[in-house]
Amino acid sequence: MDGVTRIERSLETAVAMADAADAPPRLAAAMRHAVFPRGARVRPRLCLAVAAACGEDAPALTDAAAAAIELLHCASLVHDDLPCFDDAAERRGRLSVHRAFGVPLALLAGDALIVLAFQTLAQASEGLGARLPPVLAAVGQGVGVPHGIVAGQSWECEPVAALEAYHRQKTGALFAAAAAAGAASAGAADLAPWRIFGERLGEAYQAADDIRDVVAEPDEMGKPAGRDAALGRPSLALALGIPAAVQRLEELVAVAAQAIPACHGAAELRALVRSEARRLTPRSLSRSAA
Repeated sequence: MDGVTRIERSLETAVAMADAADAPPRLAAAMRHAVFPRGARVRPRLCLAVAAACGEDAPALTDAAAAAIELLHCASLVHDDLPCFDDAAERRGRLSVHRAFGVPLALLAGDALIVLAFQTLAQASEGLGARLPPVLAAVGQGVGVPHGIVAGQSWECEPVAALEAYHRQKTGALFAAAAAAGAASAGAADLAPWRIFGERLGEAYQAADDIRDVVAEPDEMGKPAGRDAALGRPSLALALGIPAAVQRLEELVAVAAQAIPACHGAAELRALVRSEARRLTPRSLSRSAA
């Protein structure tokens, strides 16, 4: 079974928990709206790829870890789009959750997705008790304090945000969690190198996102463009200018590829990094390069 199918199946199973007969139907609908249709699923794909590179032998736990990472990512998008933050009208090419269901249900749906991520992991732990704690620790470290995505979002509430810390926490932390959780689900003992790799890849992804926010065409984004400038958000593209930001992106991609620990799947992971870099390059820059 290919990775995308595994991810979608795991997410569908998880989200279906909200569809119980005596549960609030609009909350279930808001949660489903947040998770489907799918985006690029970069983070869960990274989780599966790292697990495979480490000799995956517990696919149920790996699938649960990948689903948990994506559920947490989706929850962060729901909250990020709320009026108190970006007040975004669109996400993934359609109405954001709060525009479709209202602010109260959007807040609750995001909260429910966070809890669902850990419910999903707990249900996949049967017979794998020794591996669950490091997976839980990796995931929790990526979303909580002091340096997870919650901390990253909180920088937007500070009078001054350090650009590198903001990017490392808001985006890099969940990539680091995806890589570490994938390695832990496969039984890897030393997760620190995998966290470093994921963090570097996340920094590259955020750099690309900053560039896209400035120069990408609307249909490439799936969300409103120009929001960083409008909201005064820290941005590599705005701080350095597009040429220097693109150069920095290329450096980050190279650093991420070099940070991949020694494993039998290293070549496949490097190919994934290069593929993602090409996918994230805005069409206008690709045409200029050509």
